[in-house]
Amino acid sequence: MRVLMLSWDFPPRETGGSAAHVAGLSQALALAGHDVVVLTTAHPRADREAERVGPVRVVRGVVDLPWLPKTEPVSRTASANHAMVKLGAHLPDTLDGWRPDVVHGHDWRMGWAADTLSSIFNVPFILTMHGTERVRHGGQLPTGTPSDVNSIEWWLAFQADRLIAPTKFMVDQLVTGFELPPELVARIPNGIDPDRWKPSPDVVGADTPVKREQLVLSWGRVQFEKGFQVLARSMATVRMRVPGVECTIAGRGSYQPELQAQIDVEGVSDIVHIAGFVNDSELRLLTQRAGCVVIPSLYEPFGLVALEALAAGAPLVVARTGGLAELIEGTDAGLTFEPGRPDDLANCIERVLTDQFLADELTRNARDLIERKYSWKAIAGATARVYATSIAAHQG
Repeated sequence: MRVLMLSWDFPPRETGGSAAHVAGLSQALALAGHDVVVLTTAHPRADREAERVGPVRVVRGVVDLPWLPKTEPVSRTASANHAMVKLGAHLPDTLDGWRPDVVHGHDWRMGWAADTLSSIFNVPFILTMHGTERVRHGGQLPTGTPSDVNSIEWWLAFQADRLIAPTKFMVDQLVTGFELPPELVARIPNGIDPDRWKPSPDVVGADTPVKREQLVLSWGRVQFEKGFQVLARSMATVRMRVPGVECTIAGRGSYQPELQAQIDVEGVSDIVHIAGFVNDSELRLLTQRAGCVVIPSLYEPFGLVALEALAAGAPLVVARTGGLAELIEGTDAGLTFEPGRPDDLANCIERVLTDQFLADELTRNARDLIERKYSWKAIAGATARVYATSIAAHQG
């Protein structure tokens, strides 16, 4: 099967979890024998128009045309999609006659191009919605860009032949929010490569055991909805119960000044540190050292960070929200707390850091969960079945 996949983000550009998802899925599909081409945006560290990333061909396009202001994200995205359509329409010329059997877009930012290219090549259009604008804003859509994006998502939902969402929560949001027939929305989870989360030999010897510390670790984009401010408030309580505890928040984002102010107000600036950008090797080592990984999100449609923490074998505490709750509840692979409740979170952190038996049990169950449900091979197989069903319906 020839698959054309479109994604705004693809390594080395990674502004969110969708880049890792598209990379993992495309690689697994190619290893299963499918011919996969990824169409994505140009990046300074990957500036060739076409390249090979393992068995996957990647075609990158310059999308800053006609250099619209950053204050107009929808207009800039529309312009970018125009550039992607031009690039995609010429794939048969640039790739020796290659034509797709299916077009698979990821989220609204590449939706226009995916829909148009599926029409050009007369093949099905599959759309993965990793999240929606309405859910990101807690069900209340502000005017302006969020409302505009929501309208685009509505349109794309009805243009696509089939939709894919990573959790039951997101499937329900698509079916009820966009009034879609349930049979048109498939649930296929995100995946993880556990080997990626083993400590790098150049950082720590392969046979060297890494001792877990009284370290609370969290990472991701520093935005309000990620809930790092809740973690900061909880640490004021944890420090009184767990001697020597420290907390590291790895990541960057627009909410960082407000988060630092919250840390200062809570009087925990001596034990809570915002590390900024942390590269993969350093992050792997941090997860191996951490006595507890916390994902305090107020909103999280899936929670790739949770999978990463599980793969790293770190005892895990997550907010009981959206896809995080679905991922962890009932698995005994992590503890959950009520989102936005620092006291509830503090209790969970204390339990994990002071009960070694519990921490070891969470780690064992996490390994089992990753191997059983979230391998890329299984996820690629489920995705290929959605493709096959859509192609058959399109041809019929």
